[in-house]
Parts: sequence; structure tokens; C-alpha cells
Amino acid sequence: MSTPAVVPSRVEDRYPTRLDHAIAPILRSEPVVWGRDIEGPLRSDELARFDERGYLVRPDTLPGDSIGPLCGETDRIAAALELGDPRIIREPRGSIRSIFEPHLLSELVAQAVGLETVISVARQLLGGDVYVHQARINVMPGFTGTGFYWHSDFETWHAEDGMADIRAVSCSITLTRNYPYNGSLMVIPGSHKTFYPCVGTTPDNNHNTSLIAQRVGTPDETTLCKVVDRHGIDQFTGPAGTALWFDANLLHGSGSNITPLPRSNLFIVFNSVHNRLGEPFAAPRRRPRYLAAR
Repeated sequence: MSTPAVVPSRVEDRYPTRLDHAIAPILRSEPVVWGRDIEGPLRSDELARFDERGYLVRPDTLPGDSIGPLCGETDRIAAALELGDPRIIREPRGSIRSIFEPHLLSELVAQAVGLETVISVARQLLGGDVYVHQARINVMPGFTGTGFYWHSDFETWHAEDGMADIRAVSCSITLTRNYPYNGSLMVIPGSHKTFYPCVGTTPDNNHNTSLIAQRVGTPDETTLCKVVDRHGIDQFTGPAGTALWFDANLLHGSGSNITPLPRSNLFIVFNSVHNRLGEPFAAPRRRPRYLAAR
């Protein structure tokens, strides 16, 4: 007599999104901070601030002598890749917007990701071992760099990558000075404790357009007005080498850069090894590995 096949049960979707109708916001189920102050470089007051506001700024994350060479890696990587490589995302006018998987294409970037000032913070915030879910260099050239509309990264990673739990953290490290006026990141402090479901079906291969201009998976204007009225908006600025750590569910966005001053950041997403990706919760198929490492 044959043994019946075991059918794996589907992971519960506690954060439904990309719906055909609006539903109420959902309070997050998971902790914001998973580790303790004795388990890494962050003090108890810094962990408490991250828990409350959803982000933390860490100056001098990169050694000063590494910043210049890292800035040069953008052009070197782009020149080394074949024309049309999907890991290079371009602005509508042709300039580079993002390069994905730079840590696999550059030894210098890989070394930066593995710095103790970086990896130890990720492990402390997520309470254990981590891996790089996604990494990219974001470039916002002067005059032509376009912004990113308000969104929660977790909403995309949940809907399109199958990330079940909010147990990931982003680290954005400045490679050039980020001013208030050259498209630096804006965050809504405290918004990370609520998940805001979005309306609209995920198109097939949505990443082909969403990495240039995200139209699906963004909160509606009424929701944004309420959230900003409650929490306000903070802006991340600082000299090269400064890191912004922020929770995967924190609402954030940036305006376009109409100044002559370019902005460039190394962006690393760390996911807990206990938060493995499954099948997408609201998309036809998995996104490529360079967007969601498994």
C-alpha cells in the first residue's frame, strides 16, 4: 500500500495586500527589535529608539578611505556587464538608477557589506544570523534623478517574494553627502508598526516597471494623509559613510533631484535566516534572484 504524498500547508497570510477593495490597516504581529543590547553594538536606548520610530542613523559606518573607491564601482560594474543586463535599472532618459547585486559583482562592495559596523547591527536587530535578501547601489544624478513614491518595502517583499514575517531590515549607506534638497530619503516614523494593505492586482513581471516607477503596492493618498498627520515626516541626511537603518515595514520615499548635486547610496537588505521566502502572496510568480535571494 503506497504512502500518500505529503502536501505542504500554505503559510498563513497575515498581511493581505494587492486586493480588489480597500481593507483596514493591520497592526504588525512581530517584534520590531529581536535582539538585546548585550548582543551587538547598539545600546539599549538606541534599540528603544529603533523600536519606537522604526529607524536609526549611524555615522561613520564606512571607513573614510573606502568611500572614493566604492563610488567608482558604479561605473566599473556597469561597464563590465553586458548591454541590457537586467541588474542595471535606468532612468527614462538613460542614466543609471540602480545596480542590483553589487556585492556579487564587486569585492569592494562585498567587503563593505561584511564590515563589523554593518553585519553586527543587522544580527542584533534581527536576533541572529542573517543573509542578504537584496542589495543595490542607488544613483540619483543631478538634474535628472527621479524619486521613489511612498511605500513599505515589506509590502513588496510579501506580495512578490513570499516573505511571510516582518523580520528584515534595510541599511542605506551614503556614498555621497545626502542633503535635504538632492532627493534624500524621507521616512514616516512610527508607521512601521502598522501594515497598510494596498489595492490593485500585481501585473505579470511587475518588477520590469516598478523599479523605475512604482504604481502598484503604494498606499492611497487618503491613507498617507492620515499617517503623516499622526506621525509626521523625518528626512535622512548626512555625510558620506553614514548609515540609515530602517525597519522593513517603515513607509518611506524620496523626491526627485533637480539640483546639480548627485546622490548615491549603497542599499543592503538583511533578512533573518528564520524568515525564509516562500511563494509570492500576491503575484503570479517569483521575482528574479537578484531582487530576492533565496
